[in-house]
Amino acid sequence: MIHASPLPTQQHRYHDLPELPIAQIHDRRERVFLVLAGLFLGTLAMLNILGITRFLNLAFLIEGSAQWKYPLAIAVGVLPYPVTFLCTDFISELYGRRRANFVVFVGLGLNLWVVLILWIGGAWPGLDPGFSPNDGQTFFDVRALAFRAVTASMIAYLAAQFIDVQVFHFWKRVTNGRRLWLRNNGSTLISQLVDTIAVILITFGGKWRAGEMAGGAILALIATGYLFKAIIALLDTIPFYIGAHWLARWLRLPPPTHTEPLPAAAAVEAGVG
Repeated sequence: MIHASPLPTQQHRYHDLPELPIAQIHDRRERVFLVLAGLFLGTLAMLNILGITRFLNLAFLIEGSAQWKYPLAIAVGVLPYPVTFLCTDFISELYGRRRANFVVFVGLGLNLWVVLILWIGGAWPGLDPGFSPNDGQTFFDVRALAFRAVTASMIAYLAAQFIDVQVFHFWKRVTNGRRLWLRNNGSTLISQLVDTIAVILITFGGKWRAGEMAGGAILALIATGYLFKAIIALLDTIPFYIGAHWLARWLRLPPPTHTEPLPAAAAVEAGVG
């Protein structure tokens, strides 16, 4: 039987786990990759539509914040964003840099697809006013906000996600495969700082230059947005640590702390190169 792509033949030996048939290994690895990539891309599409349609008040979480000059708020689109970095960390750990970069490129294409559909939906003539709820105004409101959010996020997204992948593998190489928590947090905290600064400056920089928004308000949005992302990034260390070890065993890949890399040919076959 000829397969469209080579099936993996290499699997790490765990003394308490049986060796699995080649087809089963291939099926498990591709299914896990599909789930991680799907969660990443679905979350990305959702956050770009939600974007800056609403800002959430964080002041009630901090005592005495009512006395602060500028509001403590995050865009609703920020809520699911940390999940994308967790997904790329899992993909980087289990499947390697090439697949992580591939998913990032697909995410860019997804952003462009969202923009295209929003543009067509607005350019295409609609029915007579009164036929649609709100005369279609809800769509155009979301469209206008999404265009701003997507434009900002595409630039920030590419920079942050590629930094996340590169820094993750940098720490993995420097620590010789050890310190799983360091490559998880080190990559995410740096990349999300880049993302937060870029998104806020691109989205609100024009208002600041026009004098419609104070510089302190810009800094407050950056600080609160990054603080939220940093806290979530630190909290996801536990699920990442547990998940990386469990998935490595289930997929019969070397454990995250394994210091001897697979041979080049085997790594390619296993989908981890």
